[in-house]
Amino acid sequence: MGLTIAFIIIAIYSTALILIFFYSLAQLNLLINYLGNKRLNEVAPKFNLLDPKEIPFVTIQLPIYNEEYVMERLLENIAKIEYPKSKLEIQVLDDSTDETVIETAKRIENLQKTGLDITHIRRENRQGFKAGALKEGLEIAKGDFVAIFDADFLPESDWLKKTVPYFKDQEIGVVQTRWGHINRDYSTLTRIQAFALDAHFTLEQVGRNSKGHFINFNGTAGIWRKECILDAGNWEGDTLTEDLDLSYRAQLKNWKFKYLEDVETPAELPVVISAARSQQFRWNKGGAENFRKTVWSVITAKNISFKTKFHGVMHLLNSSMFLCVFIVALLSIPMLYIKNSYGHLGWIFEVTSFFIVSTIILFICYWFTYKSIQGSGFDNFIDYIKLFFTFFSVALGFSLHNTVAVLEGHMGKRSEFVRTPKFNINNLTDSWKGNKYLAKKLSPNMILEFALMVYFLFGMYSAVPLNDYGLFPFHLMLFLGFGFVFFKSLTAKA
Repeated sequence: MGLTIAFIIIAIYSTALILIFFYSLAQLNLLINYLGNKRLNEVAPKFNLLDPKEIPFVTIQLPIYNEEYVMERLLENIAKIEYPKSKLEIQVLDDSTDETVIETAKRIENLQKTGLDITHIRRENRQGFKAGALKEGLEIAKGDFVAIFDADFLPESDWLKKTVPYFKDQEIGVVQTRWGHINRDYSTLTRIQAFALDAHFTLEQVGRNSKGHFINFNGTAGIWRKECILDAGNWEGDTLTEDLDLSYRAQLKNWKFKYLEDVETPAELPVVISAARSQQFRWNKGGAENFRKTVWSVITAKNISFKTKFHGVMHLLNSSMFLCVFIVALLSIPMLYIKNSYGHLGWIFEVTSFFIVSTIILFICYWFTYKSIQGSGFDNFIDYIKLFFTFFSVALGFSLHNTVAVLEGHMGKRSEFVRTPKFNINNLTDSWKGNKYLAKKLSPNMILEFALMVYFLFGMYSAVPLNDYGLFPFHLMLFLGFGFVFFKSLTAKA
C-alpha cells in the first residue's frame, strides 16, 4: 500500500471519528440538560377542563394503510378516549388498497351509532402518502387541536386530559408524549429497538426541550395546534419524515414545543427484521433529506442562539452518524495494516482513542436513560451492560443498510413511503408468521452484509499474525452485528 493511499485512508478515517466524537459530546450535553431538568410541566399555564368554557375542540387523526391486524384494536381503543363528545371528532384517514376498507367502514358505522363523531375519509390517490392524508383531513377538521396516532398506538383513555391543557400557553404549537413498548421483551430485536427509542424519548427529547432547543414531533402520539400547522406551511410530502420537516419549520417560526416525558403512549415494535429494516430506512433517509432541506435555514436563522443551532445541526445529522460509523468500520482493517507497516505514523493512531471516548460517553448517557425507565440497582446495571453491547453490535450490523438510506437522502434520490407492517404482537405467545404485509423479497443488501461478516472475521484473524489486538473487540462486534442482521433476514420470512 502506497504512502499516499495510506494518508488518504487515515484522513477519511480520522474525519469520521472526529464527527462521531462531536456527536457524542452533543449527547453528553443533552445528558447534563436532562439531569438538570426541573420538570417545569407542573407550573405551566393549563386549561381547566372542568370548566366547559375552557374545553377546546379536538380532532383525532388516524392515518392508516392496509392495517388488517390492528384495525379492530385501534378503533376499540380510540373509542375509549375520555373527552366530551360534543368537542371531539375522529378522522380515520384510510389510504388502504386491500379488503380492510370494507371491514373498517363497518366498524366505523357501529361506532357512529354510539354517538361518536367518527368519519371514514378515503382519497382518490395516495399522493404525498401520510403527509398528504394528514393535510387532506386537516382541510375539513373541526378541531382547533389535532392529535395523531399511527395504527399500532394505544393511548390511555385520559390521554387528551393530560395533553390538551398545556395549549393554554398560546405559544405552544405541539405537545409530544413518550412512546411505550407493549412488546419490549418479545425478542432481542424488540429489546434493542426499545433501548434505542427510550434514549431518544428521555435523553434527547428532554435534553433539547428543557433548554429550548429544537425537538421533533415523532409522527404520532402527539397533538398539534391547527394554527401552528398552517402557519408553518402545512404538511409536505417531499421527505420521508414529514414529522421532522414540519417540526423544524414550525420552530423556525418561533412556535414552542412541549415534551411530556411522564405521559407514556404504548405502541408495538416491529418483530421481524424486514419490518425493522423498512422503518430504519425511512427514518434515516428522511433524516438526511431534512438535513438537505432545512440545515441552511437553521444556520442562517436570526431568532435562535448558536447553541440551539449547534444542537439543531447535530439533530439533523443524527442519521448521518451511521455513514460515519460505517466508514470507520470499513477502514479499520486497512488502518490495522497501515499501523503495522508504517511505524513512524504511530502517533496518528492516537486518534482512535476518540472512538473509545465516544463509546464511553454513549455508555454513560444510555445508562441514565435506561435506569430512568427500567430502574437502577446492580442487577439492572448488569442487564444494561449486556443490552448496551448487544445494541451496539446490532447497530453496527445495520450500518450498511442505513448508510445506503442516508446517502440516498443526501443525494436527493426520491423513493416511495414504505409503511412498517403491523402485527398485533402483545406477548411471547403471539406469532408474526403468515402476516401478508411482510416483504417477500430478500434485501439485496444481504449479500453485502454476509460479505462484511466474513470481512470482519478476517479482521479478527489479522490480529494474530500482526500481534495487534487493539481493534479485535470492535471487529468482533462488527462480525456479530452483521451476522445477526444477515441470518435474521435470511430466516425471518413469513
